[in-house]
Amino acid sequence: MARILGIDPGSRYTGYGVIEFDGRNSRHIASGRICIGDKAFTERLGEIFSGVSEIIRDYTPAEAAVEQVFMARNANSALKLGQARGAAITAIVQAHLPVSEYTPRLVKQAIAGSGGADKSQVSHMVRVLLRIDSPLSEDQGDALAVALCHAHMAGTANRLAKGAGW
Repeated sequence: MARILGIDPGSRYTGYGVIEFDGRNSRHIASGRICIGDKAFTERLGEIFSGVSEIIRDYTPAEAAVEQVFMARNANSALKLGQARGAAITAIVQAHLPVSEYTPRLVKQAIAGSGGADKSQVSHMVRVLLRIDSPLSEDQGDALAVALCHAHMAGTANRLAKGAGW
């Protein structure tokens, strides 16, 4: 059973989701968001690093997955998002965990069956796949989707490596 941490980085809210995956089935362990607020940007980066480090200590994942930066209309926003990702990835690497990165389009494809799926479709599928009855925040749902995408990709790679075929 592999424990996977999924991260949806943001400079004001960073979503996280922790799942366990046995090669076929996934189980929800924890999820939420790191609320950073209106501090100076450099302080927010420190909060992301500290928050992700604490989640790793609390839930002891074996590996992590982070959503890649999408191209934003505003270059300054894209740069800040990239720095937020960097703070999260640094916390993961400092904990000596392997980290994988997935594009938003690939995450949507893996979870909802379409790279063009909207957030509500992805959130619905996350809740179905993990048997979650309560609503999820957008950040929480996206982070769990990243973790599930990684589990599906890793599961497929393992089956191919073992020659399980289709």
